[in-house]
Amino acid sequence: MADVLAEITANVWQVRTEVGATVSEGDELVILESMKMEIPVEAPCDGVVASIHVAPDDQVTEGDLVIVITEA
Repeated sequence: MADVLAEITANVWQVRTEVGATVSEGDELVILESMKMEIPVEAPCDGVVASIHVAPDDQVTEGDLVIVITEA
């Protein structure tokens, strides 16, 4: 199981996956926005999205849990 964490304090702009989706290492899962910059949050491993803990317009702080992936 892999926890995907926010690397920066930002707003959630887009969630590009859904629970149950199969993802590959490097796939964009969430797009954060900070100071008009888009920051992609990528899958750290291959697996299946087990849970999503953010939605568009949420605010996250560095270290917040964004997504949980069960490894394939």
